[in-house]
Amino acid sequence: MTVMPAPHDAAVDDAAVPGTAAAGTPAPGSPAAPAAGNPAAGGAAAGGSPGSAAASPDGASPAGPSPATGSPGAATPDSAAELAALRATCTRFLAWHGAGRAADLLATIPPDTVTDHYGVGGAVTELESEIMLVLGKPAAVFLPSGTMAQQAVLRVHADRRDRRVVVFHPACHIDTHEGRGYERLHQLTGRPAGAQDRLLTLADLEQVAEPVGSLVIELPQRDLGGQQPGWAALQAQVSWARERGVAVHLDGARLWESAAGYGKPPADIAALFDTVYVSFYKGLGALPGCCVAGPEDVVAEVREWRRRMGGTLFGLWPNAASALSCLARRLPMMPRYLSHTRAIADALRDIPGVTIVPDPPQTPMLHLLLRTTAEDFTAAARRLATEQGLWTWPAAMSTPDPGTQRVELAVGDATLALRPAEVREIIRNLLPGQPG
Repeated sequence: MTVMPAPHDAAVDDAAVPGTAAAGTPAPGSPAAPAAGNPAAGGAAAGGSPGSAAASPDGASPAGPSPATGSPGAATPDSAAELAALRATCTRFLAWHGAGRAADLLATIPPDTVTDHYGVGGAVTELESEIMLVLGKPAAVFLPSGTMAQQAVLRVHADRRDRRVVVFHPACHIDTHEGRGYERLHQLTGRPAGAQDRLLTLADLEQVAEPVGSLVIELPQRDLGGQQPGWAALQAQVSWARERGVAVHLDGARLWESAAGYGKPPADIAALFDTVYVSFYKGLGALPGCCVAGPEDVVAEVREWRRRMGGTLFGLWPNAASALSCLARRLPMMPRYLSHTRAIADALRDIPGVTIVPDPPQTPMLHLLLRTTAEDFTAAARRLATEQGLWTWPAAMSTPDPGTQRVELAVGDATLALRPAEVREIIRNLLPGQPG
């Protein structure tokens, strides 16, 4: 049986280079700052980082990398095929929407789907129209990958302003996981602002003196455990760009989760930005694909770049149809996912050796810093899979402290099937000193 790994499996999605130090992570033994608070408190309160999470209850000072920059845990004898086979035997899943089996994904394509022809008509046009309504934008275009989408729209912004500089957070996906395609293919210049271990702030932007073509803001910041700035802080960052004629682009790969965190419809968030990128395979669990939404003239140029970059396939309808059905099914579920995430955090908070980042969770995801070694974690995860048919993570992400591992929990349908008390017991069983 074919199984697609959940996009949030550590060491599977956005795999990092082994041995690299964590972004903004203090060295072992160095003091750690308090964990981040609720985004409603404003930009400063939301700015805590994974690397600055509060010390764990057992007295250690855990510090860990983000998914983008931390390295996977120590290698195990398990091959990729062996891991896939073990995962296929599991009937329960801690994260995301479960197994992501081929049959389940194909079932997201309605049998009466109308096909497109080179991206025109059928499910593709229907999806683009739906995204225009959901995001409140005059135009939208479907693309097969976020890498293609964001490089294309940033190229359009740069050409229109004749300014090639793109400002982004140091952990920006387009800089850390796409081979710097924006630079190699489009001659854009990346300008990181701020620090990797905290959210971008207005003060960071005010340090940028050179002419800028576009500002990229990711909501929520996946590498920081799903943190996002307070609403007023976000508006201030957008105003900084507006005052300078800078295009503001939203990396909204997890905009659906961000909207739940802010308690606002996606259109209210999208209204702050010139252009918005949204993904369908991450939080929504659809087949791969994304949309860019914005002004009609900008989207028309992105559509041309899609063709130039090889993305205007003969038929895009399967992925677009999957996106439509998963959007209708799971976008209304995001507030429930968030509520469950916070209930899980409440259940985990007093476990010795566990630190929640951020605490409380701001979106339907969180990171956990666990006081255990990579070898012990992997062995415990394998036991849960073998003995209980429960899949947690294939491996943890390492940190500069060999006794602390990091994992990311994206909450979805599979997680909702587990009571917070059950999740508590699962996490306890991943720590040393448990039966096994």
